[in-house]
Amino acid sequence: MKLLAIDTSGPVCGVAVMDGDQVLSEFTARNRLTHSTSLMPMVEACLHFAGKKLEEMDAIAAVTGPGSFTGVRIGVATAKGLAHGAGLPCIPVNALEAISRSAGTFDGVVCPIQDARAGQVYGAAFRNGVRLMADEPRVLSDYLAEIRPLGERFLFTGDGVAVHRDQIVSTMGDRAAFASPERCYLRPSAAGAIAMESGEKTDYLNLQATYLRPPNAQKNKKLMEAMGLTEAK
Repeated sequence: MKLLAIDTSGPVCGVAVMDGDQVLSEFTARNRLTHSTSLMPMVEACLHFAGKKLEEMDAIAAVTGPGSFTGVRIGVATAKGLAHGAGLPCIPVNALEAISRSAGTFDGVVCPIQDARAGQVYGAAFRNGVRLMADEPRVLSDYLAEIRPLGERFLFTGDGVAVHRDQIVSTMGDRAAFASPERCYLRPSAAGAIAMESGEKTDYLNLQATYLRPPNAQKNKKLMEAMGLTEAK
């Protein structure tokens, strides 16, 4: 299967073109530009250096979340638009699963965490690629308490590590290990590999972002409605 993989769920924007188990080209960028500015030039460049055209792809893999609300929307909307224009199916990929895959092999429990702010993380746990817990936004202390019974050694990875490393060390001690910097972010080729294995194609109309909690704007609107207030025009 030939596919284009797209990820904008976290601080790194990524694109890969793959043909089976071969990565033909892969671009990642962490910069001050918004993903909406970076993504399409990266898609075009990635296809160019792979020597492929979009129409030659068999599917488009999109990381659908969890992650940044704005980032996830950008990636999913772009994947939907490209798939519609080229007549291609889409394959959704879970961000935490792809972050875990990006960390490489580990003899223990791999713990991908994304910073969800307000002292929370989006977290999961995997052993040898097998999911051990569902994705949920959790206060970090609750997340750590939930994973402790799952094993003896834990590899933490993802953008939440930089924010919460001190607390993880304080709680987990020498049971905690941390992915090296080059493996501590979601690689679009890892998302592509997961998509290859799942093969769960869907029509672009059915590709949906995965949000584990409502965006702040939605929460604020509900709060104002509950208080009998209206939003300023």
